[in-house]
Amino acid sequence: MHGLAHVLGLDDPSGRWYLWWSGFGADLGLFGAPLVMWRRHNCEVYGCWRIGRHTTTAGHRVCRRHHPDDHLTRHHIARAHQAAADPDGSP
Repeated sequence: MHGLAHVLGLDDPSGRWYLWWSGFGADLGLFGAPLVMWRRHNCEVYGCWRIGRHTTTAGHRVCRRHHPDDHLTRHHIARAHQAAADPDGSP
């Protein structure tokens, strides 16, 4: 039982909460950070577990499956690039 108390940081005379947050509690934060990051960046559709890499015109972060537009091709990207580089249409 003493070994478990030592691993959890509960047996230090300088204060058990100090050892808790500098020991096992810090490990909880280390393992919880990826979960928080995933939750922050996942698709906004209820129940979807995918990462939302695309933004709709309304500003919602969604995955490719839930994005309302068709799939982008290299031709779409090339046309958008040309339109942005030459907005007045002159050659």
